[in-house]
Amino acid sequence: MIAAAAGLGLLIGLVMGGLGGGGGVLVVPALVYLLGQSAQDATTGSVVIVGVAAVGGVLTRVRGGIDWRTGLSFGALGIPGAYLGARLNQHVAQPVVLLSFATLTLLTATGLLLDTRRRTAADCCRTPAGDGAGGAPLRTLPPRLHTAAKVVGCGLAVGFLTGFLGVGGGFLVVPALVIVLRMPMRLAVGTSLMIIMLNSASSFASRLGAVSLDWRVIVPFTVGAVLSCVAAKSLAHRLSGTTLTRAFAILLIAVGAFVAVQNVLAL
Repeated sequence: MIAAAAGLGLLIGLVMGGLGGGGGVLVVPALVYLLGQSAQDATTGSVVIVGVAAVGGVLTRVRGGIDWRTGLSFGALGIPGAYLGARLNQHVAQPVVLLSFATLTLLTATGLLLDTRRRTAADCCRTPAGDGAGGAPLRTLPPRLHTAAKVVGCGLAVGFLTGFLGVGGGFLVVPALVIVLRMPMRLAVGTSLMIIMLNSASSFASRLGAVSLDWRVIVPFTVGAVLSCVAAKSLAHRLSGTTLTRAFAILLIAVGAFVAVQNVLAL
């Protein structure tokens, strides 16, 4: 059990460090289907594992790898959302939690793939001349109020889903940063890890006393995740933003489809 937990932690930390999220997407199914935990216990354990692993990832990206203003805003807004989501999680049946989890991962993956295709097409059509006449279209910055509204909406939604689904929120944060706020993928990775850290702490605090944790699984899982999350920074720098985005989307599709099939068959 301990060896299996440590091995899974190494795999999930690698995903988190390389893609800026996705750890919770893997942790919850791993704890439920491979280590036999209930959905409620798994979602709480996932918050601990993913949150601590995110701390390691943040420490390796302190200089130049994080948009601190956006990250702190997301994190602060996610605190009340994560609290409410965690409370709701304790009153919802396991199949509902897991099917919600699967549906959201599939929708998020679809959005990422469509956005990647749109960006690729735009890059192909762009000419070197950027004067607005036959070249790349000139872009104007969105009004500050519009940007602030996006941050508020995304922060609250991600926080709530972090608490309800027991994930760090990276599989939602990364698409929000890349698609909604137009942040470069490399910067989104570090910023996402920071937001995961804050949301996980809030979600865990709201669950204290509600469920028991199997520390024989949590500790080796977390140690493995932290080690590989820190080591994965070099992987992220070697791959292009488009490659990272597509890899992230494929991961979400695989996990979402697996969880959906398992729970539909169990109905």
